[in-house]
Amino acid sequence: MRKTAILGIGQTKIGEHWEKSLREIGGDAAFAAMQDAGLEKVDALFVGNMLSPIVNGQNQLGTFFSDWIGLWKQEAVKIEAACGSGAAAFRAALMAVASGDVESALVVGVEKMTDKAGRDVTASLATAADADYEIEQGVSFVGINALVMRRYMHEFGWKHEDFAPFSINAHANAMHNPYARLHEKISIDKFEKSSMISTPINLLDASPTGDGAAAIIIVPAEKVVRQPRIVVSASAASTDTIAVHSRKDPMFLQAAYTSSKRAYEMAGITPNDIDFFELHDAFSIMAALSLEANGFAERGQGVRLGLDNEISIQGRLPVCTRGGLKARGHPVGATGVYQLVEVVQQLRGECGKTQVESAKIGMAQNIGGSGATVLTHILQYD
Repeated sequence: MRKTAILGIGQTKIGEHWEKSLREIGGDAAFAAMQDAGLEKVDALFVGNMLSPIVNGQNQLGTFFSDWIGLWKQEAVKIEAACGSGAAAFRAALMAVASGDVESALVVGVEKMTDKAGRDVTASLATAADADYEIEQGVSFVGINALVMRRYMHEFGWKHEDFAPFSINAHANAMHNPYARLHEKISIDKFEKSSMISTPINLLDASPTGDGAAAIIIVPAEKVVRQPRIVVSASAASTDTIAVHSRKDPMFLQAAYTSSKRAYEMAGITPNDIDFFELHDAFSIMAALSLEANGFAERGQGVRLGLDNEISIQGRLPVCTRGGLKARGHPVGATGVYQLVEVVQQLRGECGKTQVESAKIGMAQNIGGSGATVLTHILQYD
């Protein structure tokens, strides 16, 4: 397999883009990536998206976007893996380039979620869970995470307020990201007084959805002459049961553990070598579970990293350096590509006040469902 690298990146600000269509949002990110790469054409297009058939009434997103951005006759497909769709599309593109089948691939993660009422979007998101044994019983996606969080607090003795540092850190970092949806600092007091959604998850435990797109161009590493060169040193994917109740331990993200273990081995590193981590903080409980599954904290102690300020930009393991899902926003099918774009920005030294000093190795992990599909990527300054 050939060594691959990132040639170009692009993204749009996440928000409620009533004035723009799905194709315009995705196209804006794609054109930005192509301009950054200095390319007018690519050999293949891979689109990450979850909700377009339900929310936007549009399938065939591969051809839909290839037509819009002028990539006629090229290979173009859509990849769906729930909230992990963006990273799944990136992995598919990566394998196409690494295998030698194509010389350049464009990845576009895109989602336009404000075209439907909130209750309809919530119902659409629930399709990432088990239709027979979870959705049919009336459990929402937030409700599933709330059950896990309640059990975690019971098992390990944490209080709700102990999760506040994850949200506080994300919001503080998003203040310096012009593409983030939420530009507002929060405090422990505000976190605790936030409106309850599904006990114990409140509004500030949860990431906001929105409209947005991010894009990346992958090429063989030898074709990148710009410095610094950002190479893909590892790509790994794993799955767990789709229903949380079917797992041996509902409080351990087995797929995250497996995919990160494979990624570490592929890159020839350990968790101690990771300079920063763009984790999938759809809910604050997922941040804690991710830190544990990926080898950064002991079982039941993921919360401790936030309380000890180890996740800040100056901390031992900076996380969500551009706001994470919690404050940058979570346009579900695009999130995995946003994470990777942000890793590239850090390794290029483009993050201003949230720049991680001397960052050389960054990891991004994108989760589909409540830990059912997990994709881990490690990028490295070369």
